[in-house]
Amino acid sequence: MTATRLRWFRVGVLSASMALSGATFAQTAEKPQYGGTLEIATIFPTLSALSWDHKDWPWKINHDAGGIYEQLLVADLSKGRRAGGRHNFTADAWIPTDAIKGELAESWEVQKEPLAAIFKLKKGIMFPAKPGVMESRELTADDVIFSWYYRYNSPRRQAGLNDEFSKVAALDRYTVAFYMSQYMADWPYRLGYGYNSSIMPKEVVDADTGAGDWKNLNGTGPFMITDYVPGNSHTYARRPDYWDKEKISEAEYKLPFVDKLVYRVIKDDSTRVTAFRTGKLDIMETVSWENMEALKKATPDIKYKEWVSSYGTMMVLRTDQKPFDDIRVRRALNMAINKDEIVKSFYNGNAELFAYPMHPDYKGYYEPLSAMPASVKELFTYDPAKAKKLLTEAGYPNGFSFKVQVTSNNTTHMDLLPLIAAYLEQVGVKLEIQPMEYASFLSVMSNKTHAAGYFMNIGHSNPLTAIRKNFITGQRWNPSMWSDPAFDKKMDTVDQEPDEDKRKAMIREMTREILDKAPHIWLPTAKSHTVWWPWVKNYGGEHTAGAVRPWPIYSRIWIDQDLKKKMGY
Repeated sequence: MTATRLRWFRVGVLSASMALSGATFAQTAEKPQYGGTLEIATIFPTLSALSWDHKDWPWKINHDAGGIYEQLLVADLSKGRRAGGRHNFTADAWIPTDAIKGELAESWEVQKEPLAAIFKLKKGIMFPAKPGVMESRELTADDVIFSWYYRYNSPRRQAGLNDEFSKVAALDRYTVAFYMSQYMADWPYRLGYGYNSSIMPKEVVDADTGAGDWKNLNGTGPFMITDYVPGNSHTYARRPDYWDKEKISEAEYKLPFVDKLVYRVIKDDSTRVTAFRTGKLDIMETVSWENMEALKKATPDIKYKEWVSSYGTMMVLRTDQKPFDDIRVRRALNMAINKDEIVKSFYNGNAELFAYPMHPDYKGYYEPLSAMPASVKELFTYDPAKAKKLLTEAGYPNGFSFKVQVTSNNTTHMDLLPLIAAYLEQVGVKLEIQPMEYASFLSVMSNKTHAAGYFMNIGHSNPLTAIRKNFITGQRWNPSMWSDPAFDKKMDTVDQEPDEDKRKAMIREMTREILDKAPHIWLPTAKSHTVWWPWVKNYGGEHTAGAVRPWPIYSRIWIDQDLKKKMGY
């Protein structure tokens, strides 16, 4: 490697030595079994696919189609806690720097002159034949380029997103270069494993009914979709000629192990828990603490993992409207809510008081509340008297009222919001609560027509994106409409900083600043559980190997059919 290449950026950990697939796991010597069906209530158990078309830029397509469409980079699951490593792989859209490996990419590097991220593809990876869509053919650099521009040129692309990449071009049949007009520190996420990084053949778009028709989906991944019933199920079948393998106890095995995988969309909590308890579900990726206590008593043989949600909870306040353009009002509403009591009484202790916008898993980026300045700690301290004083100073001695929108799909929010309303009413602030179906709820935010209050969960994503997407001017996921040119400039500096240690320090500073400005009512982050039956093997409750993409995890799971029968299922 020349002096002008990767080491100039001090990101050498993203080297070709990490690009090998099929890492050996530190696990038992059980021999994998092929066959069977894996039934899952996923981390989004109430939501069907939002779209199957990449150009729609839905945040959920990796979750629904990530077993069909693969990406350049993926999480190295051998670095997870189950395998003796240090990573949980529950963060919704973050792979720690030391846990990135190649999926479709054989190797990658950043060169300085001209500035570009260069990926070399693995050879011999095939798209399967799909009647009415395409003949079988090899993946090439042209597919990477097509997928990039298909999304980039979409009318639904957020203005300015990925403009740092000036051109994408093939250097040869298996090498693609993403040229940068300026350095982008998040390039592995943006190009390799993010929400907009999956690789789709042009033939899917050219099919008669296009890329939005689930029947046309076709990629290099380990599964094929065979049925889709909105509001009920997604069904996927094993691709028999899938290219990748897994090394277990010094033997290599073709992936995936299960013949069929089914997402079950079950909106009612009790129905979902019953389905798991009776063995109709093998995995339930998110279980509330109330249901978890009951499950442990009713089914003591189950396996489970507790985790802090990677979706922060908050009431977003539109800072482009009165009264929320006044920091005194925003701080007052934070102090009017007894957040410790919410942790203890509403969540029965099953929540973290302080876990947003940085998630505790973001080592080096996250700081605990105890390390925060007094002005930030104050926002997490119940003080209705000071809240009233601030409201009076801001010109609202008798309080005010405002509308807050919430999705009816989230039962926890529907239960929590009246409690928040009761706290606020004690300082004279009244809420008009408007429940909405999720699609409408998401639409009003995307179109910036949402109410002054917007009660939501939002994914942390990764350390840089958590700040950028929520608090930078014009971002789609910035429903507070926060706009501060000086803060924007700091984010630009972070994005262009190649040294991760320096980025960590910058993000810590920016996190303190935005917390203090209180564009949201900061609320506790729930803890949850993932549960699975003992017959589910090679699994430890991991959620994602990319940006909301669990499929590399699912493809390595097998079902111990004998054990399942012995347990009476």
